[in-house]
Amino acid sequence: MTGLADDGLPPLRDVIARHGLSARKSLGQNFLLDLNLTRRIARAVGPLEGATVLEVGPGPGGLTRALLMEGADKVIAVERDDRTRPALAEIAAAYPGRLEVVEADALKVNWADIAAQATGPVKIAANLPYNIATPLLTGWLLAEPWPPYWSSLTLMFQKEVAQRITAAPGSDAYGRLSIISQWRSSAVKLFDISPRAFTPPPKVTSSVVHLTPLDQPVHGCKVAVLEKVTAAAFGQRRKMLRSSLKQLGGDTEAMISAAGLKPEMRAEEVDVAGFCRLAEAYGA
Repeated sequence: MTGLADDGLPPLRDVIARHGLSARKSLGQNFLLDLNLTRRIARAVGPLEGATVLEVGPGPGGLTRALLMEGADKVIAVERDDRTRPALAEIAAAYPGRLEVVEADALKVNWADIAAQATGPVKIAANLPYNIATPLLTGWLLAEPWPPYWSSLTLMFQKEVAQRITAAPGSDAYGRLSIISQWRSSAVKLFDISPRAFTPPPKVTSSVVHLTPLDQPVHGCKVAVLEKVTAAAFGQRRKMLRSSLKQLGGDTEAMISAAGLKPEMRAEEVDVAGFCRLAEAYGA
């Protein structure tokens, strides 16, 4: 034992060693052990007093502890790795009534049902396993009804995924994920985290992204149609819209014109509202 952290609990390295919590590649685990860094992430979530935070994959509890230290009223952590149970139980004992652990697969739980247990605003924060990060994000962004049950998302991704989420039209990173993220939310990349901060170190840099839901989407359209149109456009992103959208069938030129766009434009030149107009014209 090398002493206690600011919250009176053992340092995370000691917790991992004592409970034999080697990170499992199959679960996409990379543990973040620096409590100063996890507290920085927790502060990026925004005001935590009175809020319930939903966390994915707490592992040994680095971010969990930070969220509680920074004042979260309650943390509900979804974790499928039962090896972490003893470590998380120690945190729960140190913060009576403020930590609940749900043993489940984050891709299969009903997040709205979990959020219904909360009082006050619901915020989602996580050092997401890289292998499930994008499907979780799109699930939260496509929640119905809208505005959603969550008031913010503060999530860690691979840096290149974070760049795709926040990319502006005209950039190489701009694509389908940019559109689905920015259609319903305001997305900001906050800061990068070096691989050296993790155990084991991943091969890529990570980035923290903060998303806040918009009261209304940028432009009204059906999400299924929007996804179909963006898939066609970015599936052949170097081609002009008149060519890439042909696979949708119908009068491509008329659809592009109805959206107020030019047929020689390429997908990366069309902003979120433009894609929504395309979806409206295609679905009409």
